[in-house]
Amino acid sequence: MNIDDLSHQARTHGGVYPWMAQSLLEMGQLELLIRAAQERGDWNCAEAAARELSAAGEFERALALMDPFTDIGWRAAEWVTAEIMIRRGEGDEALAMVRPDATELGDGHVCARYAELSAKAGRVDEAIDVLTPHLGEFWLRSRLVDVTEGQGRDDRVLEVLTQVAERMERMERMERAEHTERAGCEHCGQSCGTARTDRWDVLLLISRVLERAGRTDEAVAVLRAETASGRRHPVNFPEYYAALLARQGLIDELGALAAEDHRSAFDVYATALEDAGRAPEAEALLRKGIEAHDHPKDRVALMHLLVRQGRIDEAVETGRPTYAYYDCWNLLHWALELLVDDGRPGPALELLEGLTGAYVEGHPDQVLRLRLWLLREAGRCAEGIAEATALNEREPGEWDTALARLLERDGRSEEALALLRSSTHDSAHFDLAEMLIRQGRPAEALAAVPTIAEGRAAAERREREAAERREQEDPWAGAGEFVQEPPF
Repeated sequence: MNIDDLSHQARTHGGVYPWMAQSLLEMGQLELLIRAAQERGDWNCAEAAARELSAAGEFERALALMDPFTDIGWRAAEWVTAEIMIRRGEGDEALAMVRPDATELGDGHVCARYAELSAKAGRVDEAIDVLTPHLGEFWLRSRLVDVTEGQGRDDRVLEVLTQVAERMERMERMERAEHTERAGCEHCGQSCGTARTDRWDVLLLISRVLERAGRTDEAVAVLRAETASGRRHPVNFPEYYAALLARQGLIDELGALAAEDHRSAFDVYATALEDAGRAPEAEALLRKGIEAHDHPKDRVALMHLLVRQGRIDEAVETGRPTYAYYDCWNLLHWALELLVDDGRPGPALELLEGLTGAYVEGHPDQVLRLRLWLLREAGRCAEGIAEATALNEREPGEWDTALARLLERDGRSEEALALLRSSTHDSAHFDLAEMLIRQGRPAEALAAVPTIAEGRAAAERREREAAERREQEDPWAGAGEFVQEPPF
């Protein structure tokens, strides 16, 4: 193994996928993973196996598995090694091994990882200290709240976040002052600087910490005051406020918020009514919203409610007007899955075949892939195999996976495996490995996946071939960069 190969694996998800490593663990194939880590130098196998060994108390074996990776300076292995040592009760030694140096203290990602380990080692104040200089970034503020949960330091976290909020409020006042002589934002006429957006986010985190500390009245009061200020907010602010009101059982206040901010709070209000045993009222509310606004979000909320009540057909019909929209394509997938999971792939296929619209007409391959899946689920494998075969003749390799799955479902597993083994499609080996795992053949599945070095070499070869094709198609491409324009 070497750093370049490991970096390639991390960047491109090469070698053994994390899901595959986890699947092998679930099959009881820990020793197979250990051998793959040792013989193939596969980091995903090593990490999954080391964590499993550590969880079982086999710390020495877990650390030995990490040694070759730490020896070449693979930083991810150092973090996992420290985590194993902390689990073994060697928190001080573990933190000393990975503590950021002066240069790394400026890297938010390094500090976030160190803070997680510090909290696990019981050094919560150190976790807070290392993150505090980075609290100008949203994701690191959120990480601060995450790593300190349940650690008994909510008061200090609130103190730090309050200071951040006050600093941002001062920045907001400065931004407003700078806009006094001007018209403000060209879109809303207000000051829309980053300080305002960041301050809203900090208030959400403050409310979250207050709530988990049991100070729920204060948590609600923080967001209530900001909502009453009349300032404009991003969508996630009123959504979080609505969810907080629902968790605290403040249904009437939530209803008032939903009446003011339909987009953000309406479906939360309906769910709260349902949870309070007022499902008919929630359903009527959602149907009224659809009638008034006909927004996909209201239809999704009503679909969820109907599904929870076992009213699958009504749920599918509720979403029908949206299925051909570009941004509702996932909603169609969900509707098809609802019918399939309900044991009715036939109606799902009828739904798909009845779709019209610009998006459906412009994306025929997606529709065809769904059709082949539904034919497989319906047991109409012969029909699906014939269609997939014809598609594969038109586009060699592109339909190998769909055809192989149909063959497998039709009881022709060896034909399916042979097809995937001979496929030229870039991801065929992962489909092959997945099929072998489904058939309980873990060693063959692992052998089907190229090593990191092999995958890296193949990727580099494809890049060279693509560059050569581009040059053959247009040998003068880029030449214009070197031609100096005449001065007249």
